[in-house]
This record gives sequence, C-alpha cells and structure tokens, in this order.
Amino acid sequence: MKLSDDINKDTKRTLPLIYMELAATIFVVSILAIMFLANSDSIKEKFGDLQNENQTEQTSDEGTDENAELLTQMDQSVDELVSGSTLTSDELSFWDDEEVPVQDTETKPDDVVDTVTEEVLEEVDPSTDGNHTLIIYENMEEEWVAINSYLSLHKYDFSGLVYEKPLMKYFENSAKLSYVGVSISKEEGYIDYNKLKKAGIQYVMIRLGQRGYGSGQVSLDENYSDNMKRANDAGLDVGVYFYSQAITEAEAVEEANIVIEQLKEYEITYPVAFIMEKITDDSSRIENLTVNDKTKIATSFLSTIEAAGYNGVLYGTKEWLIKQLDLSKLKDYDTWLSQNTDVPDYPYKFTMWEYSKTNSIDGIAGNANLSISFIDYGLK
Repeated sequence: MKLSDDINKDTKRTLPLIYMELAATIFVVSILAIMFLANSDSIKEKFGDLQNENQTEQTSDEGTDENAELLTQMDQSVDELVSGSTLTSDELSFWDDEEVPVQDTETKPDDVVDTVTEEVLEEVDPSTDGNHTLIIYENMEEEWVAINSYLSLHKYDFSGLVYEKPLMKYFENSAKLSYVGVSISKEEGYIDYNKLKKAGIQYVMIRLGQRGYGSGQVSLDENYSDNMKRANDAGLDVGVYFYSQAITEAEAVEEANIVIEQLKEYEITYPVAFIMEKITDDSSRIENLTVNDKTKIATSFLSTIEAAGYNGVLYGTKEWLIKQLDLSKLKDYDTWLSQNTDVPDYPYKFTMWEYSKTNSIDGIAGNANLSISFIDYGLK
C-alpha cells in the first residue's frame, strides 16, 4: 500500500480550487463595496426622509395625544356637571316636544336696510325737497303728493305777477303776457258787458249748459243766448263752459254735441271748457266714478269738441286735477286751473287761472269769478 502518496496527490489537486474560491469571494466583496459607496448618498437621503416622516408622525401623535387629553378633560367636566345636578330628564327643557326658539342677537342685512330707509324717509321734508306739492282738501286736511316727473311742468315766473285789484296781470321782461276774463252764468244776473270791457275785462267764459247732478237731464243756461249776443256785441272775446255730470263716455259725447250745436249761431274765440266737480253737502250721480272713469269721460268730451274745430280746455281745482283725474292721459288738452290764492302752486302746465271768486268789478252786481289767460286764444 502507498497511502502517503495518495494523500499528496489529493492535496495537490485541492489547493488550486481553494485559491480560486478565495479570489472569487474577494472579487465579489470588492464589487459590493464599490456599489455601496456609490449609493451611500441616496441611502443618506432616504434615511433623512425616513427620519422626517418619523418626526412628523411623532408630532401628529403628540397633537392627537393633546386633543385626546382635551376631550378627556371636557368629558370629565360634563360628567361632573351632570353628576352634580339633581334635575331629571323630564325637568330639562331640551326634552320638550316644542322647538326652543333661538334668539338672534345679530342684525340682519334686511333689518339694516329697513332701518336706513326709515331714517332717510324721516329726514326728507316734502315741503322743501321740491319733489312734492301740497293738496288741501275741503275738510282742510293736507297731503303732500309726489310730483309726476313725466308730466310737463309750467315755466311761469310768478315774481312777474302784479295784482292791481281786481285785475291780475302777468309780466315777463316788462311785457304783459296775460289777459283778464270773467266767468258768467245766470247766477250773476244781468251783465253790462260794455262796463266790463271798460273795467279791463278782455274775455268772458259763459256757461252754455249743465247736466243735472241728480236727474241727469241736460239743460241750457237760462241766460246763455242773451249773454252770448251781448258779449259779442261789446267786442269781447268769448268762450263757453259746460257743467258735466256724465257717468259714461256716451253721455260725455252727447254733452259735447249739444255744445257744438249751440255754438253755431255765435262767434267764439276762447275755449270750450269741460267742468266736472264734487257736489257739496249733497250726493251726485258721479260719486261712484273711478279716476279712470272720470278721465275717460273728460277725454271723450274734449276730443269731440276739438274734432269740431274748437279749443278744448280742462277746468278744475288743484285737488280735482291731481287726485281725481289721470293727467298723463289728458296731456293733449289745455288746463284752466281754479285756485283762489295770490300765487298758484299747481306744478303742471296750465294756460288759464281762475284766481278769485269773491272780487267785485264794474258791470257785475255781485261777486265776480275772475281769471287770467297766459295766452291769447283769440290769436291761437
């Protein structure tokens, strides 16, 4: 047997393998070291991010712990209050079926607006704001009414009014731009028209007729024909008026046609006036008419008159014109204002003004209803 030789042979064959394995291991370790060094910065960044996340989670956990602590304290406070109370559930108001009203101590925007509006309205003085006009009723009650900006306002400068009793005159730039007249009916009795003319009267408005406020019957003024003839003979300008109690447009047209028929025999240079008034201390057939009704009736009368070639004019007091009619639908017609005052305060356009019913003048035995016209209808 050669046992030792066999061992040497085996040893010689094993050593090279060991060296190769060792070299491979060193090579792998070297590669890993190089890769580790190359990625060390990235690892540090990732490690830093992990640290930040841990810090954030720690902070959040701390906040959560604080909130939990506060909730615990609140629960303890509530428990103490409840445990120390002797009230039962039946005695607590929030167990009632009725809804407990919540008192709102804050001012709502709408309340603020309403309060401001009320304060502004309280500060506005309609007597001085220039946007209102005063209405005085028969019972002496007063009302400030807003002036309609869509209606034409008059442009008279009443500082140019000169009252040489009983005559009213109106001047602009030293030129007289008014004409004095008087209203006539059977109530004035016999009229001396020549004396009227000498006294300064330039035109007369003669009542042609009327409709009964109770009966509804149309009749002529008893002195109409005589007054018309003698006024024409005296050389005065003449106009007429009709006292209406029409309650329908058809009746208004009927009245206008009667007037037109009666004017055929006479010369007329001044307007035909439509008069509708309230009856004092008695009832009348027009009492139940609305503003719209009265407006349509006036329009029907005046349009019929003007279609026949005459000038139509709407007569009324300030209260009647503003409160009893819709003036926006009567803008096409002239206005004869009745306001017994030194200076009229009717805001809208008017062409004639009855300024007195209690004056006296030569030619009339009793009181005279005196007017002025701001235009010469004889030349119109």
